[in-house]
Amino acid sequence: MRILVVNWQDKSHPQSGGAESHLHSIFSRIAAKGHHVTLLCCGHGKAPHRETCDGINIVRIGRRPWFNYIVPLWWTLVGKGLKFDIVIDDINKLPFFTPRFVRKIPILAIIHHFFGDSIYQQAGRLTGKYVLWFEKQIPRVYANIPICVVSESTKQECIDRGIPDKNIHIIYNGIDASLFPFEVTTKATTETLVYFGRLKRYKSIDHILHAMVKVREQFPNVVLDVIGTGDDQTALEEIATALGLIDVVRFHGFVEDSEKAKHLSRAYIDLNPSVKEGWGITNIEANACGTPVISADVPGLRDSVKHEYSGMLYPYGDIDELARLICLVLADASLRERLSMNAIEWARRFTWDAAAQQMLELCADVIQQRRQKK
Repeated sequence: MRILVVNWQDKSHPQSGGAESHLHSIFSRIAAKGHHVTLLCCGHGKAPHRETCDGINIVRIGRRPWFNYIVPLWWTLVGKGLKFDIVIDDINKLPFFTPRFVRKIPILAIIHHFFGDSIYQQAGRLTGKYVLWFEKQIPRVYANIPICVVSESTKQECIDRGIPDKNIHIIYNGIDASLFPFEVTTKATTETLVYFGRLKRYKSIDHILHAMVKVREQFPNVVLDVIGTGDDQTALEEIATALGLIDVVRFHGFVEDSEKAKHLSRAYIDLNPSVKEGWGITNIEANACGTPVISADVPGLRDSVKHEYSGMLYPYGDIDELARLICLVLADASLRERLSMNAIEWARRFTWDAAAQQMLELCADVIQQRRQKK
């Protein structure tokens, strides 16, 4: 197959996140099977206009603020002459509305999650309204397009917005099994919590900091490792200082995969307080290191955490309950051991190899269905 994937960013972009990891993990494996994969994305820094990375042919055009507006122009002038068999419209925040200009080639859309009103926790009111307007057009513009989602929660969001159930296909996210031990290894000598992910406002990492104040009343030596980068780091550091936590909250920034596994393995608990996610890859990665997850019970995250099996769920924003669950798991070694062993078995279910094969089969089905309609 000749596959065109359209996404805002490639994995090398400074603002790349879970959607880019998903894209690269799946389509690099599809490329390795002998298929021709092109990624159209925005440029950044001094990144070259064209580059091949893990078998994916990356084409960068324009810059992020206006990238979605020049995609139709690129398609008209260049893309439609390259004889792709299928276009993958990776909807990551703002849709590209490919059904409006890609006419004779089948389209498969990927939706990780909808922001809804949660966009206001990350963006200002004007930007939030802009994003919400685009989101509200998705059910109408993509009404007859096959859609791949990453969780039951996202599927239900699509249905609630009027997208036909028959058009929606679930392919769960995975992890690279070679990067994780799938066993409980030696934990830190003192109670250690970890947050791993981007430092964005809607991720609600400040909830962990406020919970830490309560946890320290019972576990005065508890520490928190924060792994990741993002524009909310300065604000988080200021909150940690104001709460008297600056000496027990350690900001590590970006870490390589090998170091990530070490941090996740030595932690007693991984924490994920985000208001909303498409799935929760970091939850599965923590589980693959033998570390249970305490996560907000929100769309996406509730799909990647099996309550009281691979971790615990709590009502989003309930800092008292978050602190209570942290203390419960820290205090009960037998509970922690049971959750850790279950977490490993839960993580084994989700691999990128399986997700890539399912995506490849879905692409083939979409192409075949389009041919049958002609």
